[in-house]
Amino acid sequence: MSWAGAPMVAFDLETTGTDIETDRIVTAALIGLDAEGRTERVRTWLVDPGIRIPAQATAIHGITTEHARAHGAPKAAVITEITRAICEVLDAGTALVVMNARYDLSLLDRECRRVGVAPLTERLRATPSPVIDPLVLDKHADPYRKGRRTLQALCAHYGVALEEAHDAAADAAAAARTARRLGETYASIGSLPLADLHALQVRAAAEQAASLQRYLRRTSDATAHVEPAWPVVPFTSERIGR
Repeated sequence: MSWAGAPMVAFDLETTGTDIETDRIVTAALIGLDAEGRTERVRTWLVDPGIRIPAQATAIHGITTEHARAHGAPKAAVITEITRAICEVLDAGTALVVMNARYDLSLLDRECRRVGVAPLTERLRATPSPVIDPLVLDKHADPYRKGRRTLQALCAHYGVALEEAHDAAADAAAAARTARRLGETYASIGSLPLADLHALQVRAAAEQAASLQRYLRRTSDATAHVEPAWPVVPFTSERIGR
């Protein structure tokens, strides 16, 4: 059976910004999708990020600093729960779907290090796998399609409903359904064993990063660097904010 017809679990974050080294988690969701596409085992978290949530971020996900401080759980406890839950998924051999995994899983890694929790790479003693990233797979399968590649855009393209964009649970469920649709649409993707699918995405993400880097250096910034690592950007510095 193709992985596209098997149960999977999806993960999503809403955050204070877009920098994996300095921004913080505000909400998180881990959503199971059964073989029929029904959601199950829904887990969500609201975190007190410990810093002010910028107005630009609140405008996207709707969570204010005041709300997070009043109702959010302590960060260390939440980060521990999230990493433990993800490890359980991957240890069971279940696919973890993460839209733009390079961002979400890298930010989770930095948050773990910030609060003194062992990150996924240490708990698993390996890079998290198997991960399915609809963004990487869509770019690989249909590289020349014009237009944006946001989750909303992919949902529209593949006919997946997304009723509450930027709600972590809704986004996670939509990402899983989009991943499933990709596997059903492209036989060359859907027929791969999960280990081979993961390896394909490692290569594809590096190729996509190199292509974007060449474009940026040619058009706007001669020194531009686009990170090729996937699904987690390695931690190599002490630049993360406290």
